[in-house]
Amino acid sequence: MQPVDNVSVTRRAMDVEDYIDVMRRHRGWILGPAFAFLVAGVVIAFLWPDTYVSSAVIKVVPPQVPEVYVQSNLNQDMTNHVMSMAQSILSRSNLTSLINTMNLYAKERASEPMEDIIERMQKKDVSIGGVENQQVAGRGAVTAFQISFKYSNRLIAQKVCEDIVGRFISQNIQERSQASRSTTEFLEGEFNDAKKKLEEAEQRLSEFRIRNMGRLPDQMNSNQAQLSSMQMQMTTLDAAISRINQDKLLAENQLRILKDRYSSIRQASGGEQTVVAIQRNDQLAEKQREIVSLENTLAVLRERYKDSYPDVQRALALLTQARKDRDALIKEEMDKKPEPAATTAQATRPVANRELLDLEASIRRLEGEIEARKIEMQDRQKEMAALAGAMKGLEARIEGVPVGEKEYTDLLRDRDLARTQYDELNGKMNKSEIATKLENTKQGETLDLLDPASLPQTPTEPKRAVIVAVAAAIGLAVGLMLAGAREMKDTSLKNLKDVRAYTKLPILGSIPLLENDLVVRRRRRLAWLAWSTACLLGVVIMSGSVVYYYATRV
Repeated sequence: MQPVDNVSVTRRAMDVEDYIDVMRRHRGWILGPAFAFLVAGVVIAFLWPDTYVSSAVIKVVPPQVPEVYVQSNLNQDMTNHVMSMAQSILSRSNLTSLINTMNLYAKERASEPMEDIIERMQKKDVSIGGVENQQVAGRGAVTAFQISFKYSNRLIAQKVCEDIVGRFISQNIQERSQASRSTTEFLEGEFNDAKKKLEEAEQRLSEFRIRNMGRLPDQMNSNQAQLSSMQMQMTTLDAAISRINQDKLLAENQLRILKDRYSSIRQASGGEQTVVAIQRNDQLAEKQREIVSLENTLAVLRERYKDSYPDVQRALALLTQARKDRDALIKEEMDKKPEPAATTAQATRPVANRELLDLEASIRRLEGEIEARKIEMQDRQKEMAALAGAMKGLEARIEGVPVGEKEYTDLLRDRDLARTQYDELNGKMNKSEIATKLENTKQGETLDLLDPASLPQTPTEPKRAVIVAVAAAIGLAVGLMLAGAREMKDTSLKNLKDVRAYTKLPILGSIPLLENDLVVRRRRRLAWLAWSTACLLGVVIMSGSVVYYYATRV
C-alpha cells in the first residue's frame, strides 16, 4: 500500500459530536483564558474609580413685561447666549481657580500638566445641554438646559455643579445688564451727534433765512398771495378815491346851490339886519350849533345804519326837538324886539328867516363834509403811496427768489435728514432706556434654577457588570480560538470516524488505550492542583479588588 500525503488529504466535515470531543479534549485551553479574562475584567471593573454625575436644570424665564409694550434691545438668541457664557465660564482662568479652590484632580495634578487637566474638564467632565423644551416631572414642557459635571467624589461633583450653575445665573444677569447698558450708551452717543447735526443744520438754515428774508422759495406763494391782496387793496383804494371825489364834487355843487339860494333869500328878506340881530342872541347861536352838530351826527349814522336803527331814530328826535327850540327862540326874539321899519316885513316873512338859518346850517355842514372828504382823500392817497412801495418790494422779492433756490433746497434737505435721524435715534434711545431699566430690575429674560444640582447616589461609570461580562466573553472567545488552532494543528486520527474517512478501510474492531494508573492519577492530581491554585488565586485577586473598591468608596 502506498503512503498517503497528509497535506493533500481534505478534512472531513465535523458534526456535533466532533465539536463536543474538541471542547472536551481542549477544555483547559478554553476555560483557562475565559477565567483569566474574567479575573482581569473584575479587577479592572472594581479598580476603575467611580464617576458620579451631578446635574442641574436651569429654566429660561421669559420677560415679565410683554414685548409688545417693552421691546428688548438684545437680539442674541438664548442658545447662542448660553454657549457664549459657557465659553467664558469654562475659560482657563475660571477653571484653574475652580480646581484650586475645590482641590480637584489632586492625583492628576501631581503627574499631568494643568493644561491637560483643564482640557479634559472642558471636553469630558463638564456637559452643557442646548436650550430646548424639556419635559420636567410635574411641570410639563419648559424651555431649559441642563448642566452636568462628573467626578470621582459625588459630594464634590454636586458642589462644582452648583458653582457652575451659580456662575451661569449671575453672569447672565451681569452680561444682559451690561449689554443693554452699552446699547443705551451707544444710542445716546449717536443721539447727541444727531442732535448736534440738527442744531447746526437749523443754524445754517436760520442764517440763510435771515439773510434772504422774503426771498425764500417757500415764501413764493405767500408773496404772490400778498401781492394779489395788495393789488386788490390798491383797486379798493382807487375806487374809494373815485367815490370820495364824486362825493366831494356833489357836496361842492350842493354847497354852491345853497349859497346862491341863501343870497337870494337874504336879499329878498330885507338884508342881513334881522338875521344878524337874531344871531346875536347867545341862546339862539348855541341852539344853532347844536342843530348843526346833530345834523352832522345824523349824516354819519345814516352812512352806516338805516333810519329804523335806534341811534338814528334818537338823533332824528333830538334834531327835531332842537329845531323846535330854535324856532321858539326866534319867535320870542322877534316878539321882544320889534323894529318900526322892519316889523311889518319880518312879520310877513318868519318862514324866510327860518329858511336862512337852515340854509346856513346846511352850508356849514356841507363845508365840513367837503373838508372831511379832502382829509379822507389825503389819507387814501398816503395809503396808496405806501401800498405802491410795498408792492414794489414784493415784486423785487419775487424776482430774486431763484437766486438762492438750490442752496436753500440743500439746506432744507440737510435739515430734514438731520431731523429724521434725530427723531429715529430719539425713539430708539427711549426704548433702549426702558429696556435697560427692565434688565436692571431683573424683569427681562432671565435664568432661574429649575432643578438644583443633584447628589448622585450611584456611579454612572464604570458599568461593572458590562465590563465583567465583556471580559468573560472575550476570554471565552480567545479560548475557543486557541482550541480551534490546536485542533487544526493536530492531524492525528482521534476516533473511528477519522479512521473510516481517511483510510477508506472497514473497521473490524478497536483496542482501547491502555495507560499506567499511577501515571494517570499523577497527571490528574497535577491538573487539579494547577486549576485549584489558579482558581484560588483568581478568586483572591477578584475579592481583593472588590474589598479595595468598597473600602475606598465615598
